[in-house]
Amino acid sequence: MIVAGGVMKRQKGLSPTAYQPLKEGESYQPYIPATESPLEFTLRATLAGILFGIVFGAANAYLGLRAGLTISTSIPVAVITVAAFRVLSSLGRKTSLLEANQSQTVGSASSSLASGIIFTLPALFLWNLDPTLAQMTLLALFGGLLGVLFMIPLRAFLIQREHGNLPYPEGTACAEVLVASEVGGSKARNVFLGLGLGALLKGVFGLLKAFPADFHFPIPFLKKAQLGSDISGALFGVGYILGPRVATIMVGGGLLSWLVIIPALAWWGEGRTIPLYPETDLTIDQMPSQTLWTRYVRYIGAGAVAAGGLITLIRSIPTMIESFRVGAQQIRRRLQDSAAAQVVRTAHDLPLTVVVGGALIIAVAMALAPGVFGPVDSFLLRLAAALLVVVFAFFFVTVSSRIVGLVGVTSNPTSGMTIATLLGTASIFLAAGWTDDVGKAAAITVGCVVAIAASIAGDTSQDLKTGFLLGATPRRQQIGELAGVLTSAVFVCMTVMLLDSAYGFGTSELPAPQATLMQVVVEGVLQQSLPWGLVGIGVLIALICEAVRIPSLPFAVGVYLPISTTFPVFLGGLLRRLMEGSAPSDEEQNKRRERGILFGSGLVGGEGLMGVLIAGIAFYLGQAPELIGSAWAGVFGQVGSLALFALLIYIFYRRCQGKESGVGSQESGR
Repeated sequence: MIVAGGVMKRQKGLSPTAYQPLKEGESYQPYIPATESPLEFTLRATLAGILFGIVFGAANAYLGLRAGLTISTSIPVAVITVAAFRVLSSLGRKTSLLEANQSQTVGSASSSLASGIIFTLPALFLWNLDPTLAQMTLLALFGGLLGVLFMIPLRAFLIQREHGNLPYPEGTACAEVLVASEVGGSKARNVFLGLGLGALLKGVFGLLKAFPADFHFPIPFLKKAQLGSDISGALFGVGYILGPRVATIMVGGGLLSWLVIIPALAWWGEGRTIPLYPETDLTIDQMPSQTLWTRYVRYIGAGAVAAGGLITLIRSIPTMIESFRVGAQQIRRRLQDSAAAQVVRTAHDLPLTVVVGGALIIAVAMALAPGVFGPVDSFLLRLAAALLVVVFAFFFVTVSSRIVGLVGVTSNPTSGMTIATLLGTASIFLAAGWTDDVGKAAAITVGCVVAIAASIAGDTSQDLKTGFLLGATPRRQQIGELAGVLTSAVFVCMTVMLLDSAYGFGTSELPAPQATLMQVVVEGVLQQSLPWGLVGIGVLIALICEAVRIPSLPFAVGVYLPISTTFPVFLGGLLRRLMEGSAPSDEEQNKRRERGILFGSGLVGGEGLMGVLIAGIAFYLGQAPELIGSAWAGVFGQVGSLALFALLIYIFYRRCQGKESGVGSQESGR
């Protein structure tokens, strides 16, 4: 039996064959052989996964609504679980490596749910079509369950037969972290320290409000140009996780908006007495920089993001077609194979009867249950929406499961898949005459279910890859994914509703950029009332990026987001470049990357959780809390903000070096 505390020692790390394609007739030997049956699907592993999943799901929902992106939580959940199980081991209770893997499998499902929800459903709030908690939870459940079920028949091919050809980067990295945690070393300290520091900073700026949470300053000689930065540990951590290239591209898009587009608008509108559509009251001269961004640059950014997402999707079409073709063949082969052959533990999936039966039940429930797609009285509209969900979800689950094997979850074009779903659905609704608020609500909810299904299919694929390398039982992992969906859906949806009640979507605190984009897409098709000239400029920006070989999607996200959001992301990426570039060896470079990613993940989780807590206090009080207020600091308030931000960067720097802040002791276990 493998014990998390290291009772039975194995090789330090995965076998070299974990990264090599299999030869014909060869089979991969996992870290824990199929002949062994250690503890795996236990109550404590499941409960730990549920708890950690709720925590990081809420944090990811906050991050996604603020910055338009989420992070993979498999590794931090795995590390925290290993740390918790070490405590149990020290008390004399045996714990298994596969238990820790099962816990991260259950826990990671919530992040995928959060991604799909925050990409779409805030659009309903922006339309004042506020969904109920029951509706949001059902949509999350339907999307999550479809994503897991549709991925099950693909596991044998994508994970097992394509081993070595599809690297599944996050899944492989998570397996390495779990194995390394078993044989020794301290990793959880970085996650826990990040959690505490992220929560502390958010408490200072968001609860106490002892110092300003951001700063802005005008740029001389450029009319209405402005730069600034949020003081955010989460955004800084995200920058380190994304890396210097993506972070630099994102801030480049922000600089284009705030140093080029806004000054150009101010110069063009100088002296004009007629408002420029879509603004109907104020002239450009009367608008401050922030209003210009809201009225005009947002539409340019929306056009750029939509074009970037579709370009990413189009580039993936060959992979999509091949993935769908192979996936359909595998499902057909499994359906035709009626022999009850004995399979080893490490190849035991849930039966196809569960997959087919579950998908049929979900499709019927979506068509018959009132309120799932909004205030829809027409059975024909509900039926059409349910069929569109099944068709788009089946296709994009197959596509997503393979794409993440090549490029990872963070590069999975989920937004492009969602845009494609919304364009297809809205076009069908337009042809059918369903163009009112009911049609808009139904279209966005179809996109929600498909986005969740595609997102969770990618997460499930990575988790099953981790299990394949470690020697987990696929059936138990698949049940764990389903359990994670069932238990975290309501909590993620409650978090979203709480954040809307406290801050409101489309505000400076929670701009909800992805959902605002989806709102623009649906309105553009159904109502045909968009400022297409501005959207066209954004499309042109994305095309120019592609022409000069700049990834259009991260650049477009930078154009769309406030510069104060992308600047701390850039600083985080810059620190990673500095740390890895100054590492004396490749081994130390990898260690610095891992330490920073774990610490950054903790910052994201800590700030997100504190943000949700503050939202709960604001909801209870009926107003945002301000226990101290920044007035006491006067003109020195900004100095205090910058000093705290500099302290955060210093602590982050020391953690990446493997040293305790202010102590200088080396990380234990190295």
